[in-house]
Amino acid sequence: MEDHAPTYRILIADDHPLFRDAISRVVGDGFPGSELMETENLEDTLALTVDEEDLDLILLDLNMPGMNGLTGLIQLRNEAPTIPVAIISAEEDKNVMLQAVSCGAVGFLTKSSPKEQLIKAIAQILEGNIYLPSEAMRASSTRPQQANERTISAQQLEMLTRKQLQVLEHMTRGESNKMIAYHLDIAETTVKAHVSAILRKLGVSNRVQAILAASDIDFSRYLRRP
Repeated sequence: MEDHAPTYRILIADDHPLFRDAISRVVGDGFPGSELMETENLEDTLALTVDEEDLDLILLDLNMPGMNGLTGLIQLRNEAPTIPVAIISAEEDKNVMLQAVSCGAVGFLTKSSPKEQLIKAIAQILEGNIYLPSEAMRASSTRPQQANERTISAQQLEMLTRKQLQVLEHMTRGESNKMIAYHLDIAETTVKAHVSAILRKLGVSNRVQAILAASDIDFSRYLRRP
């Protein structure tokens, strides 16, 4: 990475000093030259965001003092709505991951993840995309169907153009807009336009809902059509 890689201002909010040190090293290796800040409770995190409105990302532990689970995430999103917040937690319950994103988190990272996976996930988030572990994205196909859970009808899929189907297939693999643009050899702005159209046609309000609803679709069946 010889080119001048972008640097970021990232806050690590976690009450365990050893983990803060570990994630600082991961971020430092993945994004050299970035400015890192640390807090160890929700109160200090909220106070710091008042003075540091241009933070690029907050990596937030769900279980540090003051959090009260997802309540702390909601409070932080209300107080600092312009700063992206990703959860980083030992929690591996898929339902908690999905709830965190529905409460405004831009991603969910597990503390058990390998270093390279963490760097990749943080990079995807910093590019403006949502990140969830692949097992959470597949959760809807393994859970019993719930009454309020969205499914995609054959008619809705027929409404998608071939290119939109290709974009949706790549979305279900957890790829960012940049990665989809690279793989399909189209502009990133074109990918964003396709994603917006996909959400509208499928009747979902965000990327995660689309991914979950489409996780068990046989795309080859629809992409074979003339």
